[in-house]
Amino acid sequence: MKEHTTRIYDPVSDTPTSYARDPEGTHPPLDYPPYKSTALRYPKQPLIYLPQTITEITGPQLYSALGTGELDHDLTRQHEGEPIGERIKVSGRVFDTEGKPLRDTLVEIWQANAAGRYLHRWDRWPAPLDPNFSGAGRCVTDDDGGYSFVTIKPGPYPWGNHYNAWRPAHIHFSLLGRAFAQRLVTQMYFPGDPMFPYDPIFNSVPDEEARQRMVSRFSIHGSEPNWALSYQFDIYLRGPGATPFEDAP
Repeated sequence: MKEHTTRIYDPVSDTPTSYARDPEGTHPPLDYPPYKSTALRYPKQPLIYLPQTITEITGPQLYSALGTGELDHDLTRQHEGEPIGERIKVSGRVFDTEGKPLRDTLVEIWQANAAGRYLHRWDRWPAPLDPNFSGAGRCVTDDDGGYSFVTIKPGPYPWGNHYNAWRPAHIHFSLLGRAFAQRLVTQMYFPGDPMFPYDPIFNSVPDEEARQRMVSRFSIHGSEPNWALSYQFDIYLRGPGATPFEDAP
């Protein structure tokens, strides 16, 4: 079968590029019955392709104008006291379609605290909130496409999708290109989590190799003695090693 290719704008770098579509099974389907809420959200009509025009890709980069705060990347120092839990470092690089590092890309994260609870009004399961942990951070990639966060390892939590349903520990990632229309969202998991076989969100990505690209790598060399363990998570926008994204077509 001839491989289908198309010409698009890279969602972060905005450079026109030709690419082969990701193999079947790389990204989760819009409707995945084991993940019950997809039945309420997935489109009931065929999708209509709306190509980006000059209007969407030439707007001001608001986040560049506003900048990032000194402690935006360090979720453990955003309050007066130290948060409870295992301190970790999460870092990696962002690559474009051709495998080149992407600089000046806004990377945002949000997560539950060490007890598995989000600072959100609808998260009411009986786990304690941490007054010294808000669970959100951001940074901009450097010239080598690198990013780095200091945070607390999140805990698993129940989510009511099915009987005894628990989410594996994870961190949400958002990448923003030159405009708000260019946003990609994924989740980063931790190696060896015993919840993997039971989680329909993780398993909504059919391809096993693609699922593993959402799992971070422990790095003893990146860990700081007497301070924090390190996890590496590289993000590839497209191509053979593409990271599965939640909003991919």
